[in-house]
Amino acid sequence: MARLNSVIGALESGKPAFAAFAPPEPSAALDFAGSAYDGVVFEAEHKPWDAANLRDSLQYLLDRRRIFEAGTLAPAPTPFVRVPVNGAEHGQWHAKQALDLGAYGIVWPHISRVEEARNAVAACRYPRLPGTDRFEPAGLRGDAPAAAARYWGLSTQDYYAKADVWPLDPDGEILAVIQIEDQLGIENLPAILDQVPGIGLVLIGEGDLSQELGVPRQLEHPLMVEARRRIVEICRKHDVVVGHPHVTARNAEQVLDEGYRFLMTAPVRSYPGLDRGRELAGR
Repeated sequence: MARLNSVIGALESGKPAFAAFAPPEPSAALDFAGSAYDGVVFEAEHKPWDAANLRDSLQYLLDRRRIFEAGTLAPAPTPFVRVPVNGAEHGQWHAKQALDLGAYGIVWPHISRVEEARNAVAACRYPRLPGTDRFEPAGLRGDAPAAAARYWGLSTQDYYAKADVWPLDPDGEILAVIQIEDQLGIENLPAILDQVPGIGLVLIGEGDLSQELGVPRQLEHPLMVEARRRIVEICRKHDVVVGHPHVTARNAEQVLDEGYRFLMTAPVRSYPGLDRGRELAGR
């Protein structure tokens, strides 16, 4: 079976993957349904958590003609969810609900300690018997696969076989993403990557990191440049994908050259008719 998770597919083939944040609203899902993104992250950390709205957004993201013409069950783009709770809050129930609705991965904000990262991965996995392959981190996800299996287009048993974290499980289709957003997280990142298998990628949280460093949203300040450099270096040493959350036409080449492989770039709306009309009307 071909890859169902397009982000994993791109990363597995050695190519960068492209994604963007979107509000968990059907109108936003429709906008992304025909886009060239590999993935879309429905943003529920700074947007209200509304499981019913998230469910509808996942459905509106599906384009039946696009799926048919591609000849694969894979949605395009692949949906992920950033959950509301910080790492220290654990918040397994948010991940459980998002995965049960059909999400292909969870973005965990504010991961700063080994135990928080372990919980993040464990919450994305079903339990298994001790002593079996890839037992750790021991799964914590509750069993209610019907809606997710239907969304993925699989039988329940086939869903179970695919619903594990990559790259810990080479056939897994779920991506566990941790965000490093403070200095403690940077200091603990080597230990996190040494001790917690199953982390699919590390995404830098520039906004909160810049706040803690005393340079809010000054993303090119030397303190931020050095913090990003340290994260990239640690991830490279551990062969873990690192993501950049603010990719633009201006910095895209630099971001790729610096070693980022998960690039989040926001869509930009333009209004050429309105702009030209206002210009001609002297407004």
